[in-house]
Amino acid sequence: MRVLVTGGAGFIGSHLTDALLARGDEVTVVDDLSRGRLARLDEQARLHKLSITDAPALAALARQLRPDLICHLAAQIDVRASVAAPADDAQTNVVGTVNVLEAARAVGARVLFCSTGGALYGRDAPIPSLEDVLPLPESPYGIAKYCAEQYVSLYNRLHGCGHTILRLANVYGPRQDPAGESGVIPIFCARVLAGERPVIYGDGTQTRDYLYAGDAVAAFLAAADQGRPGIWNFGTGVETSVIGLARLIGSAAGTDVDPEFAPARPGELQRSALAAEQARRDLGWAPAVPLAEGVRRVYRWIEAGAPERSGY
Repeated sequence: MRVLVTGGAGFIGSHLTDALLARGDEVTVVDDLSRGRLARLDEQARLHKLSITDAPALAALARQLRPDLICHLAAQIDVRASVAAPADDAQTNVVGTVNVLEAARAVGARVLFCSTGGALYGRDAPIPSLEDVLPLPESPYGIAKYCAEQYVSLYNRLHGCGHTILRLANVYGPRQDPAGESGVIPIFCARVLAGERPVIYGDGTQTRDYLYAGDAVAAFLAAADQGRPGIWNFGTGVETSVIGLARLIGSAAGTDVDPEFAPARPGELQRSALAAEQARRDLGWAPAVPLAEGVRRVYRWIEAGAPERSGY
């Protein structure tokens, strides 16, 4: 297929680009490189440096390439940044998604939309959360992703498109920036490796569902091959507390971890985990990498100098 990957120089996007190239697809990447990195990309991937908020440029590129599939991963991903600047978050995550949908509609391309599971379901959602739970996000980021989902579903109804929504759990793995604002696993690993204490915001009992990067890529490939419109969760269904995560990292490092504690941050959920039985049934997808093994791989990757072209 001819595939356009927005955010393809990012953490998940670059892994997905590699996987698509490996199976013989023709891949073009759109990334404004605000967070993405050119060094992550295989030389076979063609990069166009532009923002999804630039609707005319995006539409012109789609007309030129005429992709069969658009994997839409470009996003503003920082919950704290969304709280501080909700309009900027919405500009990228809502308006940018509409621009992608319009560009896809003009050339008849399917869209796989990278949504969130961790920030979408509210504090009262059953754990693990099913796709039919009413989203009640606690942050502007979650609201924007839910609004973008509504546009994706609208295009399926209004224009007869076959777009797919992937609600991912908290994805981690090599190439996730250990010096970034999000991505607790590489951040903690980097601090432990440097002999520093990781910082836990809140009391450490808050939980997340951690999904390895390779399993997230497998979710996109399964959705691409199945060709079905709809919404699917992709997670492990397992809650892991931040304190428990720190212990796993200590085990990978062969040392005890003594974290610092700081005040909880606004917009963060207390508990989160995704039920993925529908993805197993409909798409044949299941997570393959246990958290302890994934954490060990991330720690070894950072120990090796965090190479940009590392596999997962």
